[in-house]
Amino acid sequence: MRYTLKDYQAEAVRDALQRLTQARDMYHRYGSLSQFSLAATTGAGKTVMAAAIIEALFFGSDEFDFQADPGATVLWFSDSPDLNEQSRARIQAAASELDSRLRVVESTFSEASFKPGMVYFLNAQKLSKNSRLVRGERTSPGQERLFEPAPDMVQQTIYDVISNTVQAEGRTLYFILDEAHRGMRTTSERQTIVQRLINGANGTPPMPVVFGISATVDRFTEAMKKITNRTALPPVEVDSSLVQASGLLKDDIVLTIPKEKGVFDTTLLRRAVQRVKESTEAWAAYGVEQEEPDPVVPLMVVQMGDAPSPDDLAQVLDVIYDEWPDLPGDAVAHVFGSHTDLLVGQQPVPYVEPQRVQDATHIRVLLAIEAISTGWDCPRAEVLVSFRTRNEPTYIHQLLGRMLRTPLARRIPGNEVLNSVDCLLPHFDRETSTVIAQMLMKGKTALDSDDTDEDREDDTRRVLFDPVRLDQNPDVPQEVWDLLVTIPSVTIPKAHVKPIRRLDALAVALSNDRIVPGAVEQARQHLCKVLDGQAAQHDEKVASARTDVLTMTGEEVRGRLGAEGFSYDGFEMGADERAIHDSYRLAGQALTPALAKAYVEHDTPPDAEPEELLEAEVKVASLGAVPEVVGAVERAADDLAKEWLSETRVARKGLPDERQAEYDRLEGMSTEPERVALTEPKTAQADTKVREKDGTERDLPTRRLHLMAAEDRTYPIDLNDWERKVLDSEMKQPGFAAWYRNPSRATKESLAVAYKDAEGTWRALRPDFIFFATQHDGTVVADLVDPHGHHLADALPKLRGLVEFAEQFKGDFRRIESVAETNGRLRVLDLTQANVRQAIRDATSAKGLYDSKIASDY
Repeated sequence: MRYTLKDYQAEAVRDALQRLTQARDMYHRYGSLSQFSLAATTGAGKTVMAAAIIEALFFGSDEFDFQADPGATVLWFSDSPDLNEQSRARIQAAASELDSRLRVVESTFSEASFKPGMVYFLNAQKLSKNSRLVRGERTSPGQERLFEPAPDMVQQTIYDVISNTVQAEGRTLYFILDEAHRGMRTTSERQTIVQRLINGANGTPPMPVVFGISATVDRFTEAMKKITNRTALPPVEVDSSLVQASGLLKDDIVLTIPKEKGVFDTTLLRRAVQRVKESTEAWAAYGVEQEEPDPVVPLMVVQMGDAPSPDDLAQVLDVIYDEWPDLPGDAVAHVFGSHTDLLVGQQPVPYVEPQRVQDATHIRVLLAIEAISTGWDCPRAEVLVSFRTRNEPTYIHQLLGRMLRTPLARRIPGNEVLNSVDCLLPHFDRETSTVIAQMLMKGKTALDSDDTDEDREDDTRRVLFDPVRLDQNPDVPQEVWDLLVTIPSVTIPKAHVKPIRRLDALAVALSNDRIVPGAVEQARQHLCKVLDGQAAQHDEKVASARTDVLTMTGEEVRGRLGAEGFSYDGFEMGADERAIHDSYRLAGQALTPALAKAYVEHDTPPDAEPEELLEAEVKVASLGAVPEVVGAVERAADDLAKEWLSETRVARKGLPDERQAEYDRLEGMSTEPERVALTEPKTAQADTKVREKDGTERDLPTRRLHLMAAEDRTYPIDLNDWERKVLDSEMKQPGFAAWYRNPSRATKESLAVAYKDAEGTWRALRPDFIFFATQHDGTVVADLVDPHGHHLADALPKLRGLVEFAEQFKGDFRRIESVAETNGRLRVLDLTQANVRQAIRDATSAKGLYDSKIASDY
């Protein structure tokens, strides 16, 4: 893979490969047909995940402990050529091993079968009844063809190709259905093209394995209802909150919708132009700051109504050029279904293929009708104005979902404005928009959330209505800012982390950035010495493993016809060179191939003979088969990675954001919570009103001395009653200097506390407030205060997470407190106190802790 998979992507790939292994086994053993889906929200990188899956399917993967399928062929199907081409280009960009293995099935395709180790792209239009691929009339065995093929016809149809591929010995045809819900609906009893492909028809066998890719499991399930005689394997579902936390999607959606009835098309179009101009200036400044070679060039999308007239188009262009007079003449294009260049007045508006818009940066305004809501997206699209009148929440969800990709595939640290997208909707009503906001904030479909947790940890995205811009508050003392960036936060450990791989990637990064010269060689030599020590420490277990590597123990069972019982004779055979290589490769999965190779080089002279190299492979295979050895090497790798990350923290601060994002990823590959630094916020935004479910609005109250403030130096607060009581109480305390509403999302500006939930999975608690105060000696201190409901199911696990955090970092705070309302009173637990921490460890009820003597009135 050319891209490093996000944690959630790697987990989904691992799960999908397990499903494919099961599906292949079911088919070849029992002839059983199967289906499953990969479901992830728009922008999660489904095609990148699919590329990793296909690459592992063809070549195997040490990372996922997956063996290649030498008979694998992939048939990738979607309902349009544009989607096919977009998917092919993305797969090619993602997976280097697949460059020469991606082939579009053209109408002239004439091979007898699909080849193994290839991905073939097919779309529904190629299978219409008049298509050359299907015009050879299908017949059942023993039947005559109804007519002789015309000269331009091919006797070999695409269905023949599919039949030959499925029926070939040792072959498996994997049918990947892109945007799985599309093309599956039918208005008559006659099956659709997709359904006929999957089920088989007119003598064509059904697809052995169907793998659907869709935005939701429900879509795929609904689409497959008419598909018969298949085993449905469990779907692979990607948690939308993990996608949001990854930085691939925008954090904020700014919705501008009229508050009153009227025609506001041109007014909001002018506002949209202003927004894209502001975005252009902001991204240009960021590009200069980061020395970006290819700075982001924002795009404004204008979605027209059905069949726009020349007058409609002329009015739109007049408004745009009036508001943006220096916009170049070639900066406007369209993606209408007509696929023809237009002349609007004297202004040429050329057609551009949707998949080309992202790279055609001279295009600054794009006119569209349905293209942006049916499978296409463009990460540099920063502003959308839609003149559509559809108010269905699901449609709007799909429409806005296309605007959510971050242009650089990462979050911009400290800048909420660059992490947002503007959507101006003059024909949408504000009541419907409240429903839409609820959907978008959770990344789910219409009102299907059963989330009743009052805590803020699972908030994934904000939908803002005409927000106020916030900048660093000039009333906050510099000492507060200096302290903020020293306050500890921690990483949230991930599943399936391999410390040796983490150290290897860290060493490469530190070496390339010239922070630790020769880090790769240092790391490998360090681990090789650990392996030497482990070989001596566990010599008996290593010797036993060596025997297993060099010999194969078997048993011969004999029986005689007509006689009862069997005789059993054991035997041993020496392993041949191929068997030794297989054992060595398995050790490489445990120790990583890079370390296995490095140890062979470490253990042999530069001019080693083949026998010496084979002996070194035997040693590696033996060491890799001893769990205690592997565990010790992983701990050593973890320790060295922690040491380097700690020692280089200051040196890495001078790197560009793009490089720092790589170290953020490596820091996150931890097996235990590890300290990381906070980033100071630079630009933020917040709503000034709260919207009720009935669409009514009311002004939010404000407070002063927040780190980020509007031009009038206030900050709008959206807090419940007792959170507001806590804030007001703290602001009255002697020495109070400033406060910070800790962001609820996984950003570098958010303080995280790690805890384990009831299933033992690591989660993040993000305490509500950090308060700053000046003591009598003039020093500035920080207090961590978290108002949290004791009635919630995760209350006690979160308190225990705070205990561990306080145990490690109590010296960095004056107070670490958890506050809850019980019996009409606010009660507080001070976690800097050892007896409070022990009581929390021993507790069976969170409420009981707040009612006990270890708590005090707030």
